[in-house]
Amino acid sequence: MTFSILSVCTGNICRSPVAELLLTSELEPLSTVRVSSAGTGALVGSGIPDQAQRLAATAGVDPSGHVARQYDVAMLREADLIVAMAREHRRTVVEAFPGAMRRSFTLRELARIADVAESSLPKAVRDAGASSAEEGMRAAVALAATLRGTVPPPASPEEFDIVDPYRRSDETYLRSFEELAPAARKVAMYLRTAATIAVAS
Repeated sequence: MTFSILSVCTGNICRSPVAELLLTSELEPLSTVRVSSAGTGALVGSGIPDQAQRLAATAGVDPSGHVARQYDVAMLREADLIVAMAREHRRTVVEAFPGAMRRSFTLRELARIADVAESSLPKAVRDAGASSAEEGMRAAVALAATLRGTVPPPASPEEFDIVDPYRRSDETYLRSFEELAPAARKVAMYLRTAATIAVAS
């Protein structure tokens, strides 16, 4: 079995592919995880802009082979976890496939929930009867869904979003990356922890 993560933004050339690469890198020890990305209005066939490539390289990932693609409902149906780069993308995903609601978060929203959920993770994994890495990660996603709305919100709802840097300044690309990278690492750590608990149980 595979645990599938889908990262979603608009064009699938800046935010979602960088999140895909970072999550892939952070979750590499878990051979059963597959991370991909797509866009709600993808610039199909395009690569990642130079500014985003340079920033991704600072995190030790190579974005040069990325080719943008458009999302479809089959991708949403198959994903165990959907991380949207902004609330508008999560809204589009859930409208297209309502069954994805409890598996869809913005990346920064899930990172925020993970901070609170970690202490409850061992019990959630045990209660789910999870005995494999994939089952543990699915239990972690389910726990996050139950906590949505109970975690204190940020000062501004915009803090759930990662700024779109496309065709903007180098400073905006940097801001976008600095919003994205810590959230991706936090989400990966949360999933790795759940996987470890499940395998050890």
